[in-house]
Amino acid sequence: MKRLSSSIFLCLLSSVFFLSCEADNYEKGEGRYSLLLADFADLTVNSEKVGVSFLTDEGENFLISNPQKASWIQTADTIYRAYLYYNKIENGKARVTSMGSLPTLKPRDAKEFKRQPQDPLGLESSWLTRDGKYINLGLLLKNGRDDNGKEGTHALSIVCDEVRQNDDQTQTAYYRLLHDQGKAPEYYTNRRYACILLPTEQRPDSVCLTVNTYDGVVVKKFKL
Repeated sequence: MKRLSSSIFLCLLSSVFFLSCEADNYEKGEGRYSLLLADFADLTVNSEKVGVSFLTDEGENFLISNPQKASWIQTADTIYRAYLYYNKIENGKARVTSMGSLPTLKPRDAKEFKRQPQDPLGLESSWLTRDGKYINLGLLLKNGRDDNGKEGTHALSIVCDEVRQNDDQTQTAYYRLLHDQGKAPEYYTNRRYACILLPTEQRPDSVCLTVNTYDGVVVKKFKL
């Protein structure tokens, strides 16, 4: 996964909308391969910075019949977190119609942060991926445009406050979502998606995630 900065500006959410992974499928009447699908996935990028295959959160692996270039692909021979709209075609291949980058947050120790803003936001959904690699977040961010027509910019990150030993000898990691509203006005609500990359080494048995929302503090628990 692309290396991420440990600062609070680890993840900048731009004015480009992130698309829902639960977009409605449709049937054109052309058979099983006419379905337009939308998924979160790990996108494999080759030495030429081109997306050539992807593994969906449902565990399906596809070769891309029309290899994809994008301005946000900056590193060769790596894996990016992305959302993709695509059609399945024969022999394990897919034709991608559009794709975008998904902000990916890596938990950092609290001492690594000089600031820990927890401005409120909306938490629409949260779920653990089937392979237990990520926690996906559906967020609702308040935003607006300034006199120059520019939309405000938010910043997100994840702090790990502690990993606690439980009475049954399991371990629970306690995470907090940090959110900096910055100078973004709060005129309307935008839906955004982000992912938490869970540790593979010294992996906890469960995660307790705290999010400060407009309706108060919300705690979500995930068994890994």
